[in-house]
Amino acid sequence: MNFIRGVIGGQAPGPQPSGAETIQKLCDRVASSTLLEDRRDAVRALKSLSKKYRMEVGTQAVDHLINILQTDRSDSEILGYALDTLYNIICNDEEEEQDESEDAVTPLPLSGKHKNVSVPDETIQKQADDLGAQFTETFIQDPEHVTLLLTVLEEFDFHVRWPGVKLLTALLKNQGVQVQGIILVSPMGVSRLMDLLADSREVIRNDGLLLLQQLTKGNAAIQKIVAFENAFERLLDIITEEGSSDGGIVVEDCLLLLLNLLKNNSSNQNFFKEGSYIQRMKPWFEVGDDNSGWSAQKVTNLHLMLQLVRVMVSPVNSPGATSSCQKSMFQCGLLQQLCTILMATGVPADILTETINTVSEVIRGSQVNQDYFASVNAPSNPPRPAIVVLLMSMVNERQPFVLRCAVLYCFQCFLSKNQKGQGEIVATLLPSTIDANSISAGQLLCGGLFSADSLSNWCAAVALAHALQDNLTQKEQLLRVQLATSLGKPPVSLLQQCTNILSQGDKIARRGSKVQTRVGLLMLLCTWISNCPIAVTHFLHNQENVPFLTAQISENLGEDERLVQGLCALLLGICIYYNDNSLENYTKEKLKQLIEKRIGKENFVEKLGFITKHELYSRAAQKPQPVFPSPEQMLFDHEFTRLVKELEGVITKAVHKSSEEEKKEEEVKKTLEQHDNIVTQYKELIREQDAQIQELKEQVASMSSQNEQMQATVTQQLSQIQQHKDQYNILKLKLGKDNHSQSCSQGDGSQVNGLQTEELTQLKEEVEELRKQHALLQTLLKDKDALIDSLRLEAAQPVEGSARGSENTELLKELEVLRSQSQSQSVEIDQLKTEKQELVRKAEAGSSDTVPSSAGSLDTAKLAELESRLTAQTTETERLKEETKSLVKSRADLEQQLASATSTVAILQTEKSKLQTEVQESKKEQDDLLMLLADQDQKIHSLKQKLKDLGETVEDEDDLDTRDQTDDDDEDEEDVED
Repeated sequence: MNFIRGVIGGQAPGPQPSGAETIQKLCDRVASSTLLEDRRDAVRALKSLSKKYRMEVGTQAVDHLINILQTDRSDSEILGYALDTLYNIICNDEEEEQDESEDAVTPLPLSGKHKNVSVPDETIQKQADDLGAQFTETFIQDPEHVTLLLTVLEEFDFHVRWPGVKLLTALLKNQGVQVQGIILVSPMGVSRLMDLLADSREVIRNDGLLLLQQLTKGNAAIQKIVAFENAFERLLDIITEEGSSDGGIVVEDCLLLLLNLLKNNSSNQNFFKEGSYIQRMKPWFEVGDDNSGWSAQKVTNLHLMLQLVRVMVSPVNSPGATSSCQKSMFQCGLLQQLCTILMATGVPADILTETINTVSEVIRGSQVNQDYFASVNAPSNPPRPAIVVLLMSMVNERQPFVLRCAVLYCFQCFLSKNQKGQGEIVATLLPSTIDANSISAGQLLCGGLFSADSLSNWCAAVALAHALQDNLTQKEQLLRVQLATSLGKPPVSLLQQCTNILSQGDKIARRGSKVQTRVGLLMLLCTWISNCPIAVTHFLHNQENVPFLTAQISENLGEDERLVQGLCALLLGICIYYNDNSLENYTKEKLKQLIEKRIGKENFVEKLGFITKHELYSRAAQKPQPVFPSPEQMLFDHEFTRLVKELEGVITKAVHKSSEEEKKEEEVKKTLEQHDNIVTQYKELIREQDAQIQELKEQVASMSSQNEQMQATVTQQLSQIQQHKDQYNILKLKLGKDNHSQSCSQGDGSQVNGLQTEELTQLKEEVEELRKQHALLQTLLKDKDALIDSLRLEAAQPVEGSARGSENTELLKELEVLRSQSQSQSVEIDQLKTEKQELVRKAEAGSSDTVPSSAGSLDTAKLAELESRLTAQTTETERLKEETKSLVKSRADLEQQLASATSTVAILQTEKSKLQTEVQESKKEQDDLLMLLADQDQKIHSLKQKLKDLGETVEDEDDLDTRDQTDDDDEDEEDVED
């Protein structure tokens, strides 16, 4: 203990041991001491020596410190000392100084701190970094050590959790990929670290933000896990609590972490959008009227916030995700808020530049956002469109270079996939729309195009080229633009003026001699006349243009002029490729001959290749935003590089082709056009056939539904017939019992009378049922007629041939048989009606013997009424039959009319076969119904036979008629006797 106190407190008398020996003794004490207090003092001493003797402590004490973390988990103080010691030996010098500044304001028991007096040079700093990486590698050799550290972070004690957070942050800085892999496979590893954001102590929460920044760098899997651990909600809450853009360094850390989570991570971007977090970004950009005195931290925060918006709508994202985010930003008012900052006064230049870039990508390719941006006016008197105000900055050489680049990018994004905006810009140049009292976008572009500043020339040329990008109409409209060069001279076209600046070097040497100006004008001309034969004709109509281009290409100029030669070769190649041979002196063939004589084909192709070989070409082709380190390197536009890539190959082929090959190509093109016309005709025919097939399918579907309805009706009728037969048998049995009771006793007359009255009521109901049954049968008959008519219609088609006509004839015969069978069913029902009438008459005869004559006359009247109603129903049925016949005749006429039409579709055969199959199924179903009726008839016959065997008298229809006649004679004789 005295030794440890001497190390910590002061020096003991006598010879002092070296640092390595002291550290060795302390390590032995940590390893061998049984008392926790001794081990704690030894670890505290190691901590005090860990900065001065970093190498010695790192090489001797790391294993002992890790063992302390494993064995002494119950004592938070020794854990804190061990973690601090590990942090001191793993972190670099910059982190040590930061740690010391933090320790100065943190109430921790520290002593013996070693502070470097001078800042180390690069060599010492590199050695320190290598030492930290070496100790980190030693620590993470066993992944369990990192897992142990994650477990220690669950301790709530401040002196344990805070150094643990700093230690893990240092490990991630030194060996980020390896530590990320260990944490990723550790159970609940990321979730434990996310809990740091919920810590109520701001120091731990803030260092937790730094830890998560290192953890999420370049690892998409960890980024997804952190995002789904509700990181967006927590970070946005912290930003709001800290004051949004007016907050401090904590807001900056939160924004950096959000950028790590969202940049190049489509899954997290979609989760951010779907969680409605874009709407929560709008309050960040609410700036007041007084924008003076912005703090450096506020500028940094707002810059990161704008970058966060750009990450969501970056051109490198998928088009669908970008469009969705653009729509959300417009709907929540974020775009409107950004435009407010854009037009505000007193905004710092770098914030204004970044805001312009952000607005550019929010409106890029989105028609709704572009239309809104076109409607934004600057707060000036009179109000001017925001586009005009921005273009004024772009062509003003006194504005910062980065601001002018941002305005050019904004103008390009405004015109991207926006033909409406392109038309509005070109319209400001046309003579009919020029307003002398106001400054328009077209006037500013023309002014910049012909100004003395080469950068303004280039920017205006590129901006005007974007107004013509992929828009043939505006290329032709721009040919109408006329410029007044000087007083007393006629106006010249814009195309002519551009070529004059290029060709008349003596007159405009001050402007045309600069490479940047000529490159911009050549890019404009190439974009203008590409894919526009009329513009090519206008360009070639000037007799000076082709000699100038051939002279420029054929000369041997310096390195700086090679790019101009390549662009001239590209322009001449476009004149060949898109030439419609309307000018005799400059047809395709003559231009190629001119190249072969004056330049040489191989030399021409070589000069054309100078464009893509230029070092600035590949840089501009990488991304659409114009970012250049200096104005002199601003030569290529991103969209123009795409045009060069598209045209270089076809121009090379066009130059090498002979006239015979071109004729063959023209013939091939004509043949292809003819084939295209034939294909178009066939497509139209196929569309018509598809429509006819669809109609036939609908007809088949309707017939199928009708067939199902018929089947249901037939089933219902069968059940009703069976019910009627059962009721008939019951009535017969009751009638036999009543006759037996009449013969046995005369005194039961009143009871029999009551039974007969009930039977008469039932008979009336049966008559009503028969009437309904008759109506249903008529409906069934009409459905069958409709089926027959449809079959006749199909049979009338001339395409099927004689064989199919014979099949249809057989089908019609079978359907006629079905119709006759249906009529026989109706006859059978009539027979049942007759039998029931006979039963009624028997009931009347039985009641006449037991009841007075008045009751008999009453029943007779009722029966007469029923008979009259039945007669009326029969008459109605006959009338309906006559109407059916008339309808059949009218349908026959329609069949003749339809038979005159011819069908040319071969595919109808398949539909016909399907229809025949359905008819066969219907035929089978009808056969089954007939079999059921036959079975019912057989059952009725067997029941009659059983009644006869039992002694009951069952008479046929002729016997019933004879008996009725006999009964009538008996009644007449009784009347005479009375």
